[in-house]
Amino acid sequence: MPSPTILFAAKSEKWAEYEPALRKALQKAGVDTMGLTTEADPAEVDYIIYAPNSGLQDFTPFTRAKAVLSLWAGVEDIVGNETITMPLARMVDYGLTQGMLEFVMGHVLRYHLMIDDFLAGQDGVWRPNLVPPLARDRKVTILGLGVLGAAAAQSLARIGFDVAGWSRSPKSIEGIACYHGEDGLFDAMRHAEILVTLLPDTAATRGLINQTTLAALPHGAKIINPGRGSLIEDAALLAALDTGKIAAATLDVFTIEPLPASHPYWRHPRVTVTPHIASATRAETASETIAENIRRGEAGEALLHLVDRAAGY
Repeated sequence: MPSPTILFAAKSEKWAEYEPALRKALQKAGVDTMGLTTEADPAEVDYIIYAPNSGLQDFTPFTRAKAVLSLWAGVEDIVGNETITMPLARMVDYGLTQGMLEFVMGHVLRYHLMIDDFLAGQDGVWRPNLVPPLARDRKVTILGLGVLGAAAAQSLARIGFDVAGWSRSPKSIEGIACYHGEDGLFDAMRHAEILVTLLPDTAATRGLINQTTLAALPHGAKIINPGRGSLIEDAALLAALDTGKIAAATLDVFTIEPLPASHPYWRHPRVTVTPHIASATRAETASETIAENIRRGEAGEALLHLVDRAAGY
C-alpha cells in the first residue's frame, strides 16, 4: 500500500512542535510517515491536518483528500467553508479534555471554598463565619454536555457537588440532572450557584448568557466561561456584576482575542481574566487523535469526531 500524503496546514512555527509528535503517533498507529509534509501537490493529498488560522482557505484543489482533520476543538471558523466537501473532523483528545477538566474543577473549587474571600481578607481580622458548605450543598450547572461538559459534570458529581447540565437536545448522564431545550435552560440556570459554560459557538448559542438568562440565576451566582466568548453578552454580564446579581466571573474566552487592554473586564474587581488557556491543544495528545483517524481512513473504518455541518459542531 503506498504511503498516504498527509499535508500539515498550520502556521509555520507549529511544524517544529508537531512534526516529531505526529511521526511518533503515526508510526505507533502503523501509518507510513514518508508522506507527512508541509508542501504537496493538492491533487495528491490524502489527508489535511488543519489549523483554521493557517493560510489555507480554498480546499477545491484537494480532489483526492479523504478528510480534513482540525487541530482545534472549535470549528466555527471553518464549518461554513463550502469548499470543504470532504469529511471534517474536530479535535477531541485526552489533553484537551483533561486540561478543560482541571481548569473547571480548579475554579469551581476556588469559588466553592471562597478562596477569593480569604485572599482579600489577609488583614489581621479573624472571620470564623466564613465556612463553605459541603460540596453536596453547592449547586453547579454545566451548560453544554458534549465531551468536555460531560466530563466536567461527572467529575464534579464524583466529589459530591449537586450537578445539573443543559444541552440543546436531550442527554442522559448518570448522576446528573439533565435539562434540554428553551424551558430546560431556565430550570438549569435556576439551579446554578456556580455556572460553567461549555457550549460551542453556533447561531443558537451566541448571546445565550444575556439579561434574561442572567436574571434566572440565583442572586450572587458565579460564572466560569472557558467555552466561547460569543456565549456572553458583555454589557449584560457587566451590569449584573455591578448590581451584585453575579458575584464573580472567571472568563477565559472573549469575542475579541487578545482581549483589548481597554476592555472593562480587566479593571472589574469581580472579574478574573485568563488568556484562553483552559484547554490548550498539546501536540503529543492531539497527534494521537490525528494518527488514529488517518489509520481509520486507510483501513476503511469510520472516522472519529466528525462535524455535523447542520448543527455547526
